[in-house]
Amino acid sequence: MDLSIAALLTQDGITNGAIYALLALALVLVFAVTRIIWVPSGEFVAYGTLTLAGMQLGKPPGTVSLLVGMAIVAGLLEVYVCIRRGEIARAPRRLLLWTGVPCVIAALVWWSAPLNLPFPVQVALTLAAVAALGPLLYRIAYQPIAEASVLVLLIVSVAVHFTLTGLGLWFFGAEGSRTPAFASASFQLGNVNVNVQSLLVVGTSAALIGVLYVFFGRTLYGKALRATAVNRVGARLVGISPSFAGTLTFAVAALMCAFCGVLIGPITTIYYDSGFLVSLKGFVGAIIGGLVSYPLAAAGALLVGLLESFSSFWASAFKEVIVFTLIIPVLLWRSLTTHHHEEDE
Repeated sequence: MDLSIAALLTQDGITNGAIYALLALALVLVFAVTRIIWVPSGEFVAYGTLTLAGMQLGKPPGTVSLLVGMAIVAGLLEVYVCIRRGEIARAPRRLLLWTGVPCVIAALVWWSAPLNLPFPVQVALTLAAVAALGPLLYRIAYQPIAEASVLVLLIVSVAVHFTLTGLGLWFFGAEGSRTPAFASASFQLGNVNVNVQSLLVVGTSAALIGVLYVFFGRTLYGKALRATAVNRVGARLVGISPSFAGTLTFAVAALMCAFCGVLIGPITTIYYDSGFLVSLKGFVGAIIGGLVSYPLAAAGALLVGLLESFSSFWASAFKEVIVFTLIIPVLLWRSLTTHHHEEDE
């Protein structure tokens, strides 16, 4: 291996690592606020790519039908809760929020798909459609059991993962899709050929991380999520609704995963079940951060990207094994250095 090959592998590793970093941050965010290990995060990555690919082909993506179906179920649940609590006057407003808004987004995507709109508009519609699935998923699958143990939440997450994978096959089909590159240009930096596509992926990932930093550090809603992550009971005592925190968390996390799907689409062909393997690599980065530290999770995800890139050069047949083996010493180290506490009843 000479210097030019090492530079190319480093470029690919940083590009993939930037995508894994966003996934790792989404996983840490969801676990910190809701105690949910978000196994189906990869499905949102795949949905992001496949939705944008459908928009590119000029046909309504399967996300439209899925969004409408989940919106109807969530709206019925909200109406049932309002009736049971004797708050019938609130039912129309809750129905409008949980069913009306997602259906408007679905209708907008369905109407605009054949119009061949500019690429940035298609990306924005894709992000809106997939991000809207996050709160709906939380309302249907997780909010009714929000106070359950971590083990129960994990089991539900696995069940949701398999359900979304099957729905992905139904709505998107078995064919893989790939979206066009943001830019095909490249330039020389010394002896290294730098791809503008890679720079855009890294730059947009860094920009989104910066936006999240401002959101959590400067906005009221971001501080509410941070408070819930630090102390759920204390946050509830000062008036922060756990249901609202979970809904907002899933909206932000779904947006991040959909953004990952948009970024990864030009790099590799994505199938309905491709997201799971991608999310596992983000999960390795999140584990390096202990599912609590955002900077360590991002750094761990970059390490995963670099390790994957260099492993593909030295031992391409075993690159996945090498990447996932990284989690063993991390878990061993954390097991020896972390004090264990029994979960509160």
